[in-house]
Amino acid sequence: MSFDVEDYFQVSAFEQQFRTDDWGQLECRVEANVHNILQLLADQNHTRSTFFILGWIAERFPALIKEIADSGHEIASHGYNHQRLINMTREEFRLDVSDSKSLLEELTGKQVLGYRAPSFSLSPQTLWATDALKEAGYHYSSSVNPVPHDLYGMPDAPRIPFRWDNGLLELPVTTVELFNRRFPCAGGGFFRLYPYCLSHWALKKANKQLDGPVIFYLHPWELDPAQPRVKDAPLKSRFRHYLNLKHTKPRLEQLLKDFNWGTIAELEAVTA
Repeated sequence: MSFDVEDYFQVSAFEQQFRTDDWGQLECRVEANVHNILQLLADQNHTRSTFFILGWIAERFPALIKEIADSGHEIASHGYNHQRLINMTREEFRLDVSDSKSLLEELTGKQVLGYRAPSFSLSPQTLWATDALKEAGYHYSSSVNPVPHDLYGMPDAPRIPFRWDNGLLELPVTTVELFNRRFPCAGGGFFRLYPYCLSHWALKKANKQLDGPVIFYLHPWELDPAQPRVKDAPLKSRFRHYLNLKHTKPRLEQLLKDFNWGTIAELEAVTA
């Protein structure tokens, strides 16, 4: 179970509406939304999860990051300013992943093992990023979504954990295979789009197909139906972002009951 900790105005779909320089002037809702998630996890047998956290969030809400870690969850990096890799130079990326890792480790006193690229933007064009992650001391990346998509995706990547040429472990987000095609089934907008019964069925099938654990993800803003509406964003972006927000919390509650979850760091391959 994993959560990409970012606020509603930091998503890539709204990057044309909200400049990074303006983020500090906007209402931050991430703290209350993360507290909501922490309570859900505590209520379900203290389920432990991995939180991929933006450096921008950690810098402004240090007590929140410490609370997540003190609750037994894994702290991992989501970069600093939620910039997609395709929009960064190699040096900018190197500083981004190094600075965010150092900040999170300073706040928690624990080693940060994992990284997830904003919007799963690790692609065939940005594979140079894996060397920067290895050099920065990360043990794993969970940045590949092995499906075709208009905004992200590496449809030819393995569906199971694998290592890049430099030895960095990659843990792809889970997909299900039907009729020789891959379909996303492990979180985000698809969890809000599909009826819960379909998500449940697909995760169970993927679990059997992969003969191993599934990797699921959500964002705190997906549990916040009262968040401000961005009216000047493209229709497709608004549809994807606001679809079925009111259903996310009860579906997540049911998901926590129906499956056994843990942190990514608990996988033996991460520390091997």
